Amino acid sequence: MGNTPQIYVAIPVMNECDLLKHCIDSIERQTYKNFQVVICINQPDEWWDNNEKRDVCLNNQKIGEFLKKNYNHYIVIDKSTKGNGWKGNKNGVGWARKTAMDYIASIASEEDIMLSLDADTVFEKNYFNSIIELVKEYPIAVAISNPYYHRLTGKEAEDRAILRYEIYMRNYAINLLNINSPYAFTALGSAMALPVKSYKAIGGMTPKLSGEDFYFLQKLRKYGNIIIYNTEKVFPEARFSDRVFFGTGPAMIKGNKGNWESYPIYHHSFFKHISDTYSLFPSLFTEDIKTPLSDFLEEQFNTPNIWELIRKNHKDKNRFVRACYEKLDGLRVLQYLKFAQDKINITDETCLLENSYIYKQYLGIPDAIFSNDLSFAKSPITELDLIRNYLVKVEEIIQKEKKLI
Repeated sequence: MGNTPQIYVAIPVMNECDLLKHCIDSIERQTYKNFQVVICINQPDEWWDNNEKRDVCLNNQKIGEFLKKNYNHYIVIDKSTKGNGWKGNKNGVGWARKTAMDYIASIASEEDIMLSLDADTVFEKNYFNSIIELVKEYPIAVAISNPYYHRLTGKEAEDRAILRYEIYMRNYAINLLNINSPYAFTALGSAMALPVKSYKAIGGMTPKLSGEDFYFLQKLRKYGNIIIYNTEKVFPEARFSDRVFFGTGPAMIKGNKGNWESYPIYHHSFFKHISDTYSLFPSLFTEDIKTPLSDFLEEQFNTPNIWELIRKNHKDKNRFVRACYEKLDGLRVLQYLKFAQDKINITDETCLLENSYIYKQYLGIPDAIFSNDLSFAKSPITELDLIRNYLVKVEEIIQKEKKLI
C-alpha cells in the first residue's frame, strides 16, 4: 500500500442532523488529513406525501442545506429531496450505505481505504491514523471490524437498554472468540473499514434493508482475514431508533418494553456444540459422523447429509474443511444459537452467571458483580455498567491476543 492512501468515509444519514454535526466534528479533528467524506442523505420518496413523515423530510432537507453551507467539499448523494428519494423496495440504511460505498469504489484507487460510519458515531482524533497503521501492519487482512463502546446517557431507560444489549453482544463475541470461530466479529456499520480492492474483490455490499453490516463482514471473512483489535474505539450513540428493522436502536425499543427474546444471553454450552462440530470437520472428509449440530443443519438445509454434498464438491481435504466453515457460517451459527436457546428454560441472568467461568479464564472477576441477585430489569445501572465494562476488558484481551480472525 502507498505511503498516503486516501480514506473515503461513507455515512448513510436520515433524520439525524444534530447527531451528524457531532460526527463531522470528530472527522474534522482527525490528525490524518488525507480523507474525503461521502454522505448519502436518504428516505423513501413517498414520504413527501405522508404527513407523519414530514418532519423526517424536513430534517433531511436541513442536513443538505447544512452540508452545502459548511462542508461543500464533501460529496453528498441526494436520495431524499422530492423526486430523488428511494422508490419501491430499494430503500433503507443498507441501500444508503451501499450507494455511498459503490460511489467510493468508482472514484478511489484500489489501495485507498473505505471507512464506514453512522451519523450518530463519534471517535477520538487518532482514529483515522490508527486505521492506516493497521492496514500497513496486516497487509493480508481484507477488512477491519473496529472495537466499539456505547457511552451512557444519564437517562435510566436508555442506559438500562443499551447495557443489556451490549452485554448480549459482548457475551456472544467472547464465546465465539473463545472457540476460535472465524466469524467472531461484531457487526456494526459504524465500525468497519477496508481497502477499496477488498470491496471490489467481493463484488461490493449486498443491499439489505438492515443488517447489511453483518452480511457484509461475513462475505469479507469468507474472502480473507479480518482485523478485530484496535487501540482506538468508536462510540455510537445509545438511543431509541427505528430507522432500521433490527440492530441497536430497535433492540433498545423492544427491550425497553421488556422484550429481549431476540437478544438472549446465549449459554456457553451451545458454543461448545459449535466448537465440537468444528473439530470434526477433518474427520468428516472421510466418514460420516453425527455432529452436535447435525439435526439442526439437516433441518436448515433440508437434506439428510450436508457433509456428503460438500465432499462431492471438494476432493481436497483442506478445501473441504474450508467449505465446512463457509457452510456453517456466521448466520448459521447465530441461527443455531437461537434454535438451541429456545429449548432451554434458563433466565438470561442465570446464563450470564454460568458463563462467567468462560470469562474468568481470561480475567479474574472483581467482587460485587455477577451476584445471584442480578436482574437486568431491576439491578442498579452502576451494577450493569460494571458487568459491561468487565466484559469489554475480557473481549479486548482476546482480541489483542488474536489480532486477526
